[in-house]
Amino acid sequence: MWRTYTMLTDLEAVFRSLKPGLGLRPIYHHREDRAEGHLFITVLAYQAVQVLRRRLKGHGFQESWSTLRPIFAGQCRITAAFRQKDGRTLHVGKTSAAEPKLKQL
Repeated sequence: MWRTYTMLTDLEAVFRSLKPGLGLRPIYHHREDRAEGHLFITVLAYQAVQVLRRRLKGHGFQESWSTLRPIFAGQCRITAAFRQKDGRTLHVGKTSAAEPKLKQL
C-alpha cells in the first residue's frame, strides 16, 4: 500500500513538472478525439520520464525527476532557417555543450 501511495505521489509530481513544458494545462476540449490525443501525449510523456529514470537507476543514479529536470533543461538545440535565392530553405542546427552533470547522466 505504501509503495502505491509513493508511486501516486511521484506520478503527480512528474505531471506537475510536465504541464508547463508540454502545454498540458487544463484544456477544455470540444471533440472527443482531441481529448483522447491530449491524454495520449500526457501518458506518453510520463512513460518517457519513467523509462529514463529506470535506465538511470540501473546505472546508480537515484535522483528524483524534480532534481533531474533542471539538469536536462540546460541542454538545448537551436535551428536557424535560411531562405536561399532559389527558394529552398537551408536549416542549420547547433546543440549546446553539455554541462558536467549532464555528461555524467
